[in-house]
Amino acid sequence: MTGSGPTAATGFLRVLAVDDEPPALDELAYHLRADPRVARLYTAGDATEALRVLRDDDVDVVFLDIRMPGLDGMELARVLRRFARPPAIVFVTAYDDGAADAFDVGATDYVRKPVRAERLAEALRRVVGSRVVPTHPAALARAEEDPTIPVELAGTTRMLPRSAVRWVEAQGDYARLHTADGSHLVRVSLATLAERWADAGFVRIHRSYLVQLRLIAELRLVNSGYVVVIDGTELPVSRRHTRELKDKLVRAAKQEWSR
Repeated sequence: MTGSGPTAATGFLRVLAVDDEPPALDELAYHLRADPRVARLYTAGDATEALRVLRDDDVDVVFLDIRMPGLDGMELARVLRRFARPPAIVFVTAYDDGAADAFDVGATDYVRKPVRAERLAEALRRVVGSRVVPTHPAALARAEEDPTIPVELAGTTRMLPRSAVRWVEAQGDYARLHTADGSHLVRVSLATLAERWADAGFVRIHRSYLVQLRLIAELRLVNSGYVVVIDGTELPVSRRHTRELKDKLVRAAKQEWSR
């Protein structure tokens, strides 16, 4: 099912809504059509129809269900990332088990069902903010350098920039992201984040802690071993990670001196 909604006088966004459940798609389309920023709305009942729309028309943002038959929403999002001019992605789903992968595909937002008009309006605001210069190489580079991760805040899923994370603490199969103004529990393991964020300067100092190297204020020897200090908080360094951490701190310092 494809189609276009009415063009709003102040609208400028071309939006594609994709969901395999007709009632859910109708509700999503209703709210999107009511937003004055939406100039044209297309709908699709599965990934195949969505790709057909995207083949024939330029779209700024895709509101995408995750669990669909055939090619699911996460797989479709990975396909869209390979487009020469990829649209923004907003996941709209009843489940939270896809949140850990959403930042991997560069999602702009992650909205939980049942959808609310004000929550979709916030998602559209984020899309507009992220696509002011959608094809400028510098803007695309910044987006790649600072991906976001979905976090829950007061019952709403927000996209937290990786640059806001100071250190990460393991909590079973989850991880707690510590920022300057609080912390957020996410459904992703510390080992997974350590692998994905290594190139961004995050280093493992303990089986339970991952820290941003450049934010370490001190490496201190205490009775039980070493600790690092970040934002006034002491975090333990395990013996197996001590030598590697010292080497990385020395290399980082030399790079600073050589600038």
